[in-house]
Amino acid sequence: MNIFRIATIVLGFGLGLQLMAQPPRRRAEQQQKEEQAQSTPRGSAYREFPTAQAMPGDVAWRRDLYRKLDLTKEENACLYFPTTPQDGRENLFTYLFKLLLRKQIKAYDYKLDGNEDFSAKNEVTAKELMDRYNIFYEEKGDKVRVNDADLPSEEVKVYFIKESTYYDQYTATFRSQVTALCPVLKRGDDDFGGELAQYPMFWVKMADVAPYLGKLMLMGSSLNNASMISADDFFTMNRYKGDIYKAVNLQDRLLANYCPDDSAMMKEQRRIEKQLTDVQEHVYGRDSAYYAKLRADSLEQAVADSLAQAGKSARSARRTTARRSTSVSARRSSGSPSSGSSSKSPKTKTPKATKPKSSGGSSGKGLSVRRQRH
Repeated sequence: MNIFRIATIVLGFGLGLQLMAQPPRRRAEQQQKEEQAQSTPRGSAYREFPTAQAMPGDVAWRRDLYRKLDLTKEENACLYFPTTPQDGRENLFTYLFKLLLRKQIKAYDYKLDGNEDFSAKNEVTAKELMDRYNIFYEEKGDKVRVNDADLPSEEVKVYFIKESTYYDQYTATFRSQVTALCPVLKRGDDDFGGELAQYPMFWVKMADVAPYLGKLMLMGSSLNNASMISADDFFTMNRYKGDIYKAVNLQDRLLANYCPDDSAMMKEQRRIEKQLTDVQEHVYGRDSAYYAKLRADSLEQAVADSLAQAGKSARSARRTTARRSTSVSARRSSGSPSSGSSSKSPKTKTPKATKPKSSGGSSGKGLSVRRQRH
């Protein structure tokens, strides 16, 4: 026991001498880092791990879809605003690009076929992206600095995501998970009615960025500005709304390759969405919630039909009343005397002479007998 105490004292004395031997500036920096680490708040907003369950590699069924998120829609607007960081808040693209500048995440080049490739040979650096898309930056040695105003976060109005819907046979549940994310620049001259061109910038693996997205807080509602949600929860809870532009198939075709117009495109998107629902109903069956929704939809449709029928009856009654009033006014106008025309006297009916009945004659003509006085 005495030997252990002596060793502890000697070790503490040695550490004390080492700290005293450090320069004052280094000791101050180390003390500042320790104080900053102690004062850093802890909680869900600062977690270092994602809460979403990882997709197993041997799932029994899976369907991969590519969606296009339009940030001008209300459901996705929280990913776009604010376009310039303010009050400690920033949008998704600014946050991702800063992570890329600090080399905390990896980005992968967007290939011409639109498929993601997460191999090392397809990796792209932040400097290559800035040179490609004309983003101004300052370089000093091996460090690169970019001002917030120079980041084209205002031009990133679209995101491409890859979504995997799968059946987990271990938990007997269906899940939907975002596996990849791609910001898309929209640039062009739209002052004269021209369309903006789309430039997909890079793919990021959702599993790599999910731990950091838990720290990015977004405004969760336009009605309640105090409601906040993390970007990780936003994607995990499927709060986004996006149109399908590709479903993974054997021919690797986009919907635009075989849909001739927008109407056919929308019809195909609805068909694919219904396929996902049909698979779940085939596994689980239709539960009470489905039938409750079906009854609510039927009731809503019945009310709409009755209102439409009432509207038709009201319009028909108005048209009948209008026709009657028009007819009455026409008759009144025709019955009133006009200039240059004489009024006609009403016709009097003259009584018709009655023919005497023939007496006992069988001939077709009746004979009249006239009596004479003698």
